[in-house]
Amino acid sequence: MELTKITASVAAESTSSWFSGHFPNNPILPGIAQLKMVADLIAKPGGGNVYITGLSRVKFRKIIKPGEKLDILVTCSNVENQYLFKITSGDEDVCSGKMLFTQTEIANS
Repeated sequence: MELTKITASVAAESTSSWFSGHFPNNPILPGIAQLKMVADLIAKPGGGNVYITGLSRVKFRKIIKPGEKLDILVTCSNVENQYLFKITSGDEDVCSGKMLFTQTEIANS
């Protein structure tokens, strides 16, 4: 069985609010911003009705500065609603781990 892969290339734009205050005179992209990029990529095909229910084996390996290009690779695992992810910048590993999700239905009022 072939596993589904999702990829994206993004730039850590210097104007992003993620850099505001993190850190003055030495801006770096927070880890939570990296995880949000992965979550947004996973949620996009399903219309965004997913919620993170768990994270495991998350490792941050490189500091990301404004303007850096990031490549994101997400692989659907054999476990339902679990995704393996890896972010790279050039040939360097930036972040990797597992994300667990739950899907929700939007109730019509």
